[in-house]
Order: sequence, then structure tokens, then C-alpha cells
Amino acid sequence: MGDRRHFIKNAALGTLGVSALLSCKEETKSVVSAAVSDDKKGTKPLIISTWNHGLPANEEAWKLLKSGKSGLDAIVAGVGIPEADPKVRSVGYGGYPDREGKVTLDACIMDSNSDCGSVSFLQNIKHPIAVAQKVLENTPHVMLTGAGALQFAKEQGFEEENLLTEASDKDWKNWLEKSKYQPVINIENHDTISMLVIDENGDITGGCTTSGAAWKMHGRVGDSPIIGAGLFLDNEVGAAAATGLGEAVIRTAGSAMVVELMRQGKSPDEACKEIVERIYDKHKNHQDMEYLQVGFIAINKAGEYGGYSLRSGFNYAVYDEANGNRMEDSKFKMTWDK
Repeated sequence: MGDRRHFIKNAALGTLGVSALLSCKEETKSVVSAAVSDDKKGTKPLIISTWNHGLPANEEAWKLLKSGKSGLDAIVAGVGIPEADPKVRSVGYGGYPDREGKVTLDACIMDSNSDCGSVSFLQNIKHPIAVAQKVLENTPHVMLTGAGALQFAKEQGFEEENLLTEASDKDWKNWLEKSKYQPVINIENHDTISMLVIDENGDITGGCTTSGAAWKMHGRVGDSPIIGAGLFLDNEVGAAAATGLGEAVIRTAGSAMVVELMRQGKSPDEACKEIVERIYDKHKNHQDMEYLQVGFIAINKAGEYGGYSLRSGFNYAVYDEANGNRMEDSKFKMTWDK
């Protein structure tokens, strides 16, 4: 595992040149610290996660974190709550199916050593985030997909079960009457759950899990299981995670770019805002623009957090020692009004 960890960490730094980044390691730390404003020093431990279903996820993750469990374990337990909740129609059990009526799941997780685990196009397993953790811990790989991911999950002791609930099956059959694919992203808080954690030692962990866009083509994979798109972190700098239309996030390597802007000295809010505006500029004449929504959350090494979305309606759950667990509305570029 040591050789693998060294390899992945170097690869994650490669876009700016490994040797150059290592030589300015101390300078990077000072820049990140300077980005924290005088009236918002940040706090540790801290948990931030997307959408209203982030509240119960945060509660569970906080329990584990405060009991001495690792950030990885806290995330798996935390996001496992909406994964198992059939009322959350965009994550795990009860998630909307693809156009063939199959519930397919994506998830990834990343730790402070830059070790990663990911699964995509996984079927019949309720907790893909837990399988992603096993990929990180028990394989030399980062991502497993489809039938191979399912085979691995079963080898690790996970049991297959039908994830298509009666409600989702009914909605799918109603959709079949017109069979029109037009994603409705983020308007009703139905989307990915992404979670970022910084523990008392300042070590950062992140995870994402989703059932993806409703009525997608069978085999479609979004940004959530892709390290650098739906999630990215550098333990010397910070972490970011995405929600919304995955294709737009993938096209811009969104979460990795947010982290790189924090490396350059921007606050989490500023970094999220700049990448959202970049996505807007790249997509303002794109066919996706009519229903395009993306949002990012981010934390930096000092425990400062932020978020920003393209359109109104995005919110996220924050948990810290001083203020407990609460929802905060994200700033945004534009409203849904035409």
C-alpha cells in the first residue's frame, strides 16, 4: 500500500509539476493560511455536505468522528444514511432508475494521503460508498465499474438486493409514456450527496455517492465517482466536491480546479465562485444550458468553508462544535427565472 499511496499522491500533484510543488510546500501552507479572513478563522473538526439530506448524514458522521473513528469511516456511515433512505430519490435505495428501469449507482472516497476508491455503474448494492472504501483499502486500483464492481462487492461480503422501490418504479413507468430525457437537476434538492470532513488534527477526507440523473442512458456515469471532477482533495490545501449536472463538472475537472485555486490563495467561497463562472462561460451557448445547474462546496486546511452555485436553490449542511448542525444557503450567479 505504501508504494501505491506514493504513486497516487504524486499523480494528483502532476498538473503543476511534482518537483515545483514539492519545492514550494512551505509557501503553499502560508498562502492557504493567509486566505482565511480575520473574522472567519475556521474551525476543526468540521463537516460539510450537500443538500437537506446532508443534515442526518452529518449527524451520523459527527458521532463517529467524535468517538475517534477515522474520517473515512465517518463519511461512509454518514452518507450511508441517505443511501438507505427510500425518500431520498437521487441516492442509493429508492433512487430514480435509468431509462431501462435499472438503478445504477456511483460513489467515490478519498483520504488525506490521496488514496482513493471509486465504483461506477454499480447495481443491486445499497451502499456504494462502502464498496468504494473497500476498493481504496483492499485493491491496487482506484475505480471498479459495472459487473466487475458488483463481483468485487460480493467478494467483500455485500449482499445483492433490489433497489427499485415501488415509488421509483411507478415514476419510471409514467416517464416511459413520453420517454423524454430532460434532467431536472437541483431544483427540489434531489441530487448527489457529497461530504467533506476535516478532523481535529486538520486531516481532510471526502466522499460522494449518487444514483445519478434520472432516466439517463443505461451505462451513463456522471462526475460523482471521478476523482478530480466530483471530488478532489489535497491534505496540504483543502477539498472540494460537486453537485449538479455531472457532464458539465467533468468537462471542467471542477473539484480539482477549486482546490488548485485555493492552493493559489483563494478562499473556499472565492474558489467555488470562480469555477462556477468558468462553467457558465463554457456552457452559456451549450445545449445543456436550459437546465444546467452546478454547485460546489469546499473547505481549506484552516477549516474555513464555502459554497457557490450557478443557479439559486442550492444549500448545504454544516456541522461544527460551536454552532452544531445547520443548513446554509449558497450564494449563486443567477436564478431559475427566465
